[in-house]
Amino acid sequence: MKRPVRVGIVLGSDSDLEVMLEAVKVLDALEVGSEVVVASAHRTPARTQEYATTAQARGLGVLIAGAGGAAALPGFLASLTPLPVIGVPIAATPLGGLDALLSISQMPKGVPVATVAIGKWGAANAGILAAQILAQGDPALGKRLDAYRRSLADEVDERARRVAEQMKRPTPRT
Repeated sequence: MKRPVRVGIVLGSDSDLEVMLEAVKVLDALEVGSEVVVASAHRTPARTQEYATTAQARGLGVLIAGAGGAAALPGFLASLTPLPVIGVPIAATPLGGLDALLSISQMPKGVPVATVAIGKWGAANAGILAAQILAQGDPALGKRLDAYRRSLADEVDERARRVAEQMKRPTPRT
């Protein structure tokens, strides 16, 4: 069954796709429909503006924007839409993403962008945060988020068991 698209994932360039697929994976696991588009704040501002200004009317509830370097994309989107925007800094320059992190997080008053970690972990967390935002009006999604978190805890428990087995010691219960 095709899910309605609720999250727009905007890439400044196709080179950002590998990182931003982490957000797609999380949203897919949570059964949240998403779409991925390439739209540059600097090179295709009209396309980016069109996307941002029509997103809410098309049923989207959250935008996730991945960008490196000057990383203007998340802020540009946030200036054009009432939807929450989550910015994912991408390491695309010799500064390792720090430039993008600072650019995305230092938005002027009145144009908020939620900023997550640099790279793949940040993209995954952006997917989770988008789902948390949407879950405020969707109890079924909230239950799927709870199950997702339990699965993360189960993974840690399994890793602890494997380490204890390798150490030939019992797994302490916490």
